[in-house]
Amino acid sequence: MPKMKTHSSLKDRFKITGTGKVKRFKAYKNHLLSGKSARQKRVLATQPLMAAGDVRRLKQGLSNLK
Repeated sequence: MPKMKTHSSLKDRFKITGTGKVKRFKAYKNHLLSGKSARQKRVLATQPLMAAGDVRRLKQGLSNLK
């Protein structure tokens, strides 16, 4: 049986914590940053944890990501 492969686009979008939780990145932090306040950019820089229901959906695509 072939190896399970990690979905390539998910590798860069999510990070797995040491305890197995999944962190995600926030939107609106890639370009046009000069028009955004320092506070907005600081808040967007945080990485919240994914909800449990979403993690179940992503489990197979993130199978080999550690």
